[in-house]
Amino acid sequence: MTFPKSKPRILTGDRPTGPLHLGHYVGTLANRVRLQSDYDCFFIIADLHTLTTAPTKDRTSTISLRARGLVLDYLSVGIDPSRCVIYQQSQVPQVAYLSLIFSMLVSVPRCQRVPTLKEVMHDLNIEKPSLGLLTYPVLQAADILMVKANLVPVGKDQESHIEVTREIADTFNKLYGEVFPVPEALIGHIPSLVGTDGQAKMSKSVGNCIYLSDDEATVNQKVKDMYTDPNRIRATDPGKVEGNPVFIYHDAFNDNKAEIADLKDRYLHGRVGDVEVKDKLALAINKFLTPIRDRRARYQNQPALIEDIISSGSVTAASVAQKTLNEVLAAMGIS
Repeated sequence: MTFPKSKPRILTGDRPTGPLHLGHYVGTLANRVRLQSDYDCFFIIADLHTLTTAPTKDRTSTISLRARGLVLDYLSVGIDPSRCVIYQQSQVPQVAYLSLIFSMLVSVPRCQRVPTLKEVMHDLNIEKPSLGLLTYPVLQAADILMVKANLVPVGKDQESHIEVTREIADTFNKLYGEVFPVPEALIGHIPSLVGTDGQAKMSKSVGNCIYLSDDEATVNQKVKDMYTDPNRIRATDPGKVEGNPVFIYHDAFNDNKAEIADLKDRYLHGRVGDVEVKDKLALAINKFLTPIRDRRARYQNQPALIEDIISSGSVTAASVAQKTLNEVLAAMGIS
């Protein structure tokens, strides 16, 4: 695939650490689907980024399998490979060269101030981060800037990383001339989706997720087990709606707004039980997931197609990256 540089560009993606969930959808996937007709879109399978937290052989040896699962998730939500480039980061070696150059333009204290570093260390019980984890935002900057992306659809937790990218682009341009656009972050309409446990954002590492690949029975059980208002003992007790995970999910995935309003009113006045609220939420989520499941069923038995999407996309991305790298080296006077 070749892109005439007539439309603005998007770069975003995911680490192949496991299946994607509803939090990914509201945080970034919905924006990707919405914008893929109006932008030249590059969607990265960020397998090198997985090494920052899980470089063990048992994890690295299964990256390719998880990468293909990620592509299946992309296709299931409506990302169209004929209108975008889906590629595997490790198949684009130019990104490592760019990352090395960019690492000279940002200080260690600046990387240490990225808020998500402490969150990742806490969630994964990492006492001493590797250099790779510390410079995660620098490699991410290379991903974004190698395709000269103008817009980066991300979840709220990644916004601080995009700020590092913006600083690197600005610094490079001031030192060597205008090579890079300074990209903007695009946050989903629901910046962060609370987990089913009500204690944190939805996260694979915490295990409080409803996955895009969950079947109907699994969704029903997860919704049944969801955290609600801990102070509400009986259905006749007035309940709290604001901040209640069940109602956050209703607002996000239930397209029947009149039903939501009725449930909220009755919940506030102690005229509805958690069982009814959760049953209707399960129905709404399963209705939302039905077209996603249908597309998944069409693609999951086509492994050759998924392989071709990754390989052809990686060739395109490498070509774009090499062009950018040539411009970078010329601007620096190295070539």
